[in-house]
Amino acid sequence: MFTELGHFALILAFLVSIVQATVPLIGAAKRWPGWMAIAEPAANAQFLLTSFAFAALTYAFVTSDFSVELVVLNSHSLKPMLYKVSGVWGNHEGSMLLWVLILTLFGACASWFGGNLPPTLRARVLAVQSAISVAFFAFILFTSNPFLRLIAPPLDGQDLNPLLQDPGLAFHPPFLYLGYVGLSMTFSFAVAALIEGRVDAAWGRWVRPWTLAAWLFLTIGIALGSWWAYYELGWGGFWFWDPVENASFMPWLISAALLHSAIVVEKREALKSWTILLAIMAFGFSLIGTFIVRSGVITSVHAFANDPERGVFILAILAVFMGGALTLYAARASVMEAKGVFSMVSRESALVINNVLLAVSCFVVFIGTIWPLVAELGMGRKLSVGAPFFNMAFTPFMVILALLLPLGSIMPWKRAQIARSFKPLVPALVLSLAIMGLAYAMQSGRSLFGPIGMFLGTWLVFGAGVDLWQRAGRKDKLARLRRLPRADWGKAVAHAGLGIVFLGISGLMAWEQEDIRVVQIGEEFEIAGFTLTLDQVQEVEGPNFISTKGWVTIRKGDRVISVVHPEKRIYPIAQMPTTEAGINNGFLRDVYVVLGDEQQGGGYAVRSYYKPLANWIWGGSILMSLGGLLSLTDRRHRVAAGARKVKPAGVPAE
Repeated sequence: MFTELGHFALILAFLVSIVQATVPLIGAAKRWPGWMAIAEPAANAQFLLTSFAFAALTYAFVTSDFSVELVVLNSHSLKPMLYKVSGVWGNHEGSMLLWVLILTLFGACASWFGGNLPPTLRARVLAVQSAISVAFFAFILFTSNPFLRLIAPPLDGQDLNPLLQDPGLAFHPPFLYLGYVGLSMTFSFAVAALIEGRVDAAWGRWVRPWTLAAWLFLTIGIALGSWWAYYELGWGGFWFWDPVENASFMPWLISAALLHSAIVVEKREALKSWTILLAIMAFGFSLIGTFIVRSGVITSVHAFANDPERGVFILAILAVFMGGALTLYAARASVMEAKGVFSMVSRESALVINNVLLAVSCFVVFIGTIWPLVAELGMGRKLSVGAPFFNMAFTPFMVILALLLPLGSIMPWKRAQIARSFKPLVPALVLSLAIMGLAYAMQSGRSLFGPIGMFLGTWLVFGAGVDLWQRAGRKDKLARLRRLPRADWGKAVAHAGLGIVFLGISGLMAWEQEDIRVVQIGEEFEIAGFTLTLDQVQEVEGPNFISTKGWVTIRKGDRVISVVHPEKRIYPIAQMPTTEAGINNGFLRDVYVVLGDEQQGGGYAVRSYYKPLANWIWGGSILMSLGGLLSLTDRRHRVAAGARKVKPAGVPAE
């Protein structure tokens, strides 16, 4: 009965979304306050009804209700409770319900925190947001209903994909969806502003918190996915340029560009048309990512579905919303006239270069991702685009971005002098060059990738520190540092986090060591100065899997560093193996061990890696997320940002 109520709540939410998508728009056009006021209670009703539907599906998974087809296909009575809950979104239908839940949550947040918006703009934002909800409610109800029942329920389920039975993957999709769907708010603000014919500094301030929140959640989601791939897949890497990895990375790049571009709109009322276009394209890339994951056109270990009907539906959603928004963008070009002027050397110009680099790098990733599909459809050839292409085509743009970022951050608005702006950065440059020289001296016979990466990462970290120090003024610096706005601290922390990510990636890719061999029980072998001993291998039974588990002792000289436990697991219900790497984490390195199959002549295949600075990648990601959070909590984001004040009669305009 609870399942049927959840299904009914989903239908009701669909009907409410239709009302919210139409009535407030008419009210805003006619200036009818009553009709515009419908948007806020409708947004709340949508969220509550969708929450109830999601709670009903979660209840079915938690109680192992095998009369629900989705529970049968993605759960099992022996599964740990965490994976019963995460099984709700560990499939296509449930993940789309989570998508719509987050979509309605953002709509409700716009009604809760949008009191400072002009009534017409608020009504239009909520109506556009609800129009997106209409499309996805229809998608769920007509192609991906999670509440379908079985006439003859089985005694037990078929279990969740074993790769998804991991804490990292339990939290990775919700954060990614918060980022994906959060960009729908930037889209709604852009379309509402185009309808209203008003794109100004106030709009730039209003759209920034939503963009920042989406970017923050995307950063956390991507980092969790990267961390999971590192320790769970047993491939020893953190990023593989998989199509689904790219599907989340492209919106992240565009949202980062949008975040910086909106600052120029807010501060200088420039780049209006470019910022509106980025707001539209950011959500467009989210929809493209949804299409890639759920259409089956591109194969990936992460893909949810291979149903062409669903892919065509998502493609139709993409065409309608992107086509409509871009048509409106073209029709309203006259309202986006830039007011602020700036010289070629200024912070505005630096932010333009930042935007161009991020947008072009996103385009490169997009081309590399869809090119196999284009080649197959257009030329009848099966091609694969792998890491070498992405590394060669993408890396130069990131190198240029890292070189320019500290200087651009420290430049004044409107007009700057390069020599004067660069002067405070000279100590940071000297330190960065010293680190590069040290890295080059310590390595032998290797490429320059590592030293250059060390330079860029250090340059970003010290550059962020110099930026903060400069903002503190000349007197009483420590006291003024404490009083700086959180947005300034957030920017510095995020940029420093990016620098640490650069350090981690360059160190890992330049100086990683790998060893593959057959190891007998009790045998010792070495890698990068560490001595590893395979002490024993045993069969261990888990709650819903059988594991071949190894005990590997890691020593440095005569000192025991750690005992790690690499595993090969078999999930009998799903008949699928997984790998659990044994990792000894350190501040400057990881020792990474993967246990392979037992060999005919005795012993086990063992892969071991020495991974310098591996944890700096995720540490830097945490710092970037913390920087976003600090900026998001800035008091100025909670105020009626830049709202125009009505001047008393007789007071001349400035």
